Amino acid sequence: MQTTSPPVTHHEQGDFSDRFAWRTTRLLRFLADTFFAGRYGNRAVVLETVAAVPGMVGGALIHLRSLRSMSDDEGWIRQLLDEAENERMHLMTFVHIARPSRLERWMIMLTQGIFYNLFFLLYLVSARTAHRLVGYFEEEAVYSYTEYLAGIDAGQYENVAAPQIAIDYWKLAPDARLREVILAVRDDEAGHRDVNHRFADQLNQREA
Repeated sequence: MQTTSPPVTHHEQGDFSDRFAWRTTRLLRFLADTFFAGRYGNRAVVLETVAAVPGMVGGALIHLRSLRSMSDDEGWIRQLLDEAENERMHLMTFVHIARPSRLERWMIMLTQGIFYNLFFLLYLVSARTAHRLVGYFEEEAVYSYTEYLAGIDAGQYENVAAPQIAIDYWKLAPDARLREVILAVRDDEAGHRDVNHRFADQLNQREA
């Protein structure tokens, strides 16, 4: 059964911007590991709420810049908004699986409010760093979902039936289980990882 991560799992840090993004990611990973421990379903609910923010922020800011400069966005807006929608569907899926508590719902509101404003400011200051940060976030997401899969295969987590929203969105088999959902989500995260690292690389080349 497939459990290994998709290829190209880590972008090596090249300068201060990359190191800042990587160390920020590792700090947030530590906090998530500390608070959620092995509760991957609940962890996914909170983190997917955050993950759906960058694409919307980036898409909106690039949209406004394109209007101001009357220049083409090179397809970035649509790709980032699609990413935001995809992450939102991850959240909707895991809400059905993990059933977040009232405390976790309050945490979602607080976390999203803080992260939105900080990410918005970061994107204004350095879009390259912002995309690199998201690339590293997605690296960690791929790693986390691989751990989740391993836990299911080991019998640590119940391989429950996939919620209908996931079956419809990813066009899974009617009898799909949680394992198939996680594989689909992990593939999405790997795609977002590669896109954001590529955007950061392109911005780096423009700044050089």
